[in-house]
Amino acid sequence: MLEFSTEIRVRYAETDRMNVVHHSNYFVWFEAARIHLLDHLGLPYRDLEAAGYFIPVLEAQANYKRPAQFDDRLQIELQLAKLPRARFHFDYTVRCDGTLLTTGYTVHAFMDASGKALRPPEQFMNGIAPYFGNASEAPAVN
Repeated sequence: MLEFSTEIRVRYAETDRMNVVHHSNYFVWFEAARIHLLDHLGLPYRDLEAAGYFIPVLEAQANYKRPAQFDDRLQIELQLAKLPRARFHFDYTVRCDGTLLTTGYTVHAFMDASGKALRPPEQFMNGIAPYFGNASEAPAVN
């Protein structure tokens, strides 16, 4: 299983008049976690696009438990529990000082610029393969 965590600081523009983060921002943060993960793996999304691979969101969902507020430091945790096939699924948790704020998931597929489904690129599969081997040998991604 591949697990990754990144930190987000809530900006004032992401909140409403009640100082609560607008719900749509969680999906932006989910995307930020995915982009940071790809960078960490040495697979920048820009390079994947340049090679003709796109990773659109096919499905997205979030469950809001507690609100985030301006200037909170959030941990966005991402999990990829299964090796990608035609579709793949990321799970997310958002925490502030250890308190669970939100859970969610997104479903993706690799596609070309015309929307045709593609197999995951070899460099992507090679980059994530170490996280799906023997659990005692899998490196931590942070």
